[in-house]
Formats: sequence, C-alpha cells, structure tokens
Amino acid sequence: MPTPQELMTLGTTLIDLCKAQKDGELRAAHYSQDAVSVEAMAMPDGNREAAGMEAINAKNEWWYGAHEINSLDIDGPYVHGTDRFSVIFDIDVTAKESGDRMQMREIGTYYVNDAGKITREEFYYAIGE
Repeated sequence: MPTPQELMTLGTTLIDLCKAQKDGELRAAHYSQDAVSVEAMAMPDGNREAAGMEAINAKNEWWYGAHEINSLDIDGPYVHGTDRFSVIFDIDVTAKESGDRMQMREIGTYYVNDAGKITREEFYYAIGE
C-alpha cells in the first residue's frame, strides 16, 4: 500500500494537473485502466458510474464540452489511511448551452491501489444549494 506521504504527493499532483486543466495527462499517468468514476447523481446519459478509462474520458470530454470554467480552487489533499485521499473542489462554471453561471462545491475521494494508481473516484456534493 502507498504510504501517507505517497498519497499526499499523488494528491498534490492531482490538484496541480486539475488546476492546469490537464485532466487527460492526470488520468493517463495516474489512473488504472479499470478505474471507476462515481457521481452523486446520474449524469446526462443516465448513469452515475463510468467504468474504465474510455468511459471516464468520455465523461470528462462531455463536462469540458458543456461548461466554461470561470475559476477553480482545490483544497487538500486530505489523506485517509493508506489507500485514499480527498480534495475539495470549488468551481465557478458557465453552462455553454444556456449561459447559466453556477458555483459548485464538491468533495472528490480517490482510492489508490498498491501500485500507486487511482482505481476509484467518488464525488459528493450538497443538493439544492
């Protein structure tokens, strides 16, 4: 299992690459090929879960295609044991189709295997804010 310091390093790398909008680079280097991404609610395709890199990449392509990111702040990482860490995302986005601007806050928890690769990500957010 990774050490807490290795989780901190991976979490910091995740934050840096997300802030630079280099999510594809992040996934290519730090995710296992069979990783799973789980949202708190169903995405537009009706699924909460995207399994495998092809599905996760498609979900991320949809997100960036549908939204303009006005600002992104990420706090963390917060390590839990030797297999996971969480970060807090504060995101200000504009939906490209409607022009609606919204602020979002969500927690992302990332599970890491013995090889130091992310195997699962789960996103949590408040509903109705």
